[in-house]
Amino acid sequence: MLLPPNLREWGPADHWVHFIIDAVEALDLRQVKVNRRGTGSEQSPPHLLLSLLIYSYATGLFSSRRIEPSSYDSVPVRLLTADTHPDHDTLCTFRRENQALLRESFVKVLQLAQPLKLLKVGQLTVAAEGTKVRAHARKHNAVSDKRAGELSAALELEVQQLLAKAEQADATPRQEGLSLPQEIVRRQERKAALARARAEIEARAQARYAAQLAEYEEKRAEREAKKERGQRVGPPAQPPRAAPEAGDQYSFTDPESRIMKVGPGRHFEQSYNAPAAVEVESRLIVGGRVSPSPNNQQELVPTLGALPAEVGLLSAVLVDSGFYSEQAVRTVEGAGSGAPTGTLVYAAVQKTSHHRSVADLEVQTEAPAPAPGAKLKEVLRHRLKTPAGRSLYQLRQQTVEPVFGIIKAALGFRQFHLRGQAKVSLEWMRVCLAYNLKRLHRLGAGL
Repeated sequence: MLLPPNLREWGPADHWVHFIIDAVEALDLRQVKVNRRGTGSEQSPPHLLLSLLIYSYATGLFSSRRIEPSSYDSVPVRLLTADTHPDHDTLCTFRRENQALLRESFVKVLQLAQPLKLLKVGQLTVAAEGTKVRAHARKHNAVSDKRAGELSAALELEVQQLLAKAEQADATPRQEGLSLPQEIVRRQERKAALARARAEIEARAQARYAAQLAEYEEKRAEREAKKERGQRVGPPAQPPRAAPEAGDQYSFTDPESRIMKVGPGRHFEQSYNAPAAVEVESRLIVGGRVSPSPNNQQELVPTLGALPAEVGLLSAVLVDSGFYSEQAVRTVEGAGSGAPTGTLVYAAVQKTSHHRSVADLEVQTEAPAPAPGAKLKEVLRHRLKTPAGRSLYQLRQQTVEPVFGIIKAALGFRQFHLRGQAKVSLEWMRVCLAYNLKRLHRLGAGL
């Protein structure tokens, strides 16, 4: 016998697969749904399947068809599965039917970190950021509103030509295998699909117009107020368009995904936006979600709303300028509602150079606080100029950016493997859960 009888001795004592097994066994899995296929095939314990999914996601295996052979050729996985071999269909069924379990496990892991003094409860400081993750769809399978109109017109012309040819019956010879009724039906179905795509693009444009109209009216009112006070004003803001933009597209493969700019260059992919909130001391993900919005301007409130109640209240939220909107900040802080939440938002509301000048090296006097009733941008700008605000905001980049780097570079998660916002949201939660457990092990939990 080449391997020791005790499965625990198959790997090093400090290997983090032991921590995964112990952490999952501590979770309450009594409400889990087991696979009932009625074929007499062997059942796998729920904690085994959950441990296998978490360990696989943390080691860069996301497809169930790739996870299945790892139970044969990976020693840690054989230890984890007790030398059994769950098939890919069992894994797919388990993660599809236990969505509530994954959400509950995410919260339980955060609670596990609290008695270990790795995550405190209440008065947290979190850094929020979003990252683009490619959808399980090619951007070439998307169509714009303009292109859909052109294709619809071309298909209508082809249908008329085919109908005319059908009236001629056998007067003109046809290529072998060509069926006029089938060709007409195929073009009509494609035309109907293009019509649905154009209707969806139009609905998205109307929703965007409604969201941008309030911001435009606010800017226009602010400009008029400056003119009445005799202040200098810039050019008027352009009103939003209710019609679809030229770049608005619809994906036939994953309609809920969007064309998004990814990376520092002008590179576009069919993607989802995956915002996350990370606690600054432990670098644990305390909240994550998936959004089809290409930018983060409306994502601050939903992202913080995704935090479970078990983490307690927030004392500070660190975000970049992409998350800033006046309405979102006032909602988070409770300003104007008469019941402040106790949470302060630290957001960059103006561009600053990364180069430090000679004046920046000198000790600067603290700027006076804004007068009561000052604009929100002035208040946020003053917060980042105070010594406490500057030192706190410096934690943002070194907190959340490395987390996304680990997920994409170390874990290798750069593309969703499911389709639809509901399914990719669960997949993103599995990634966050796997990252958190790996982070807890790195912090020394269970050693």
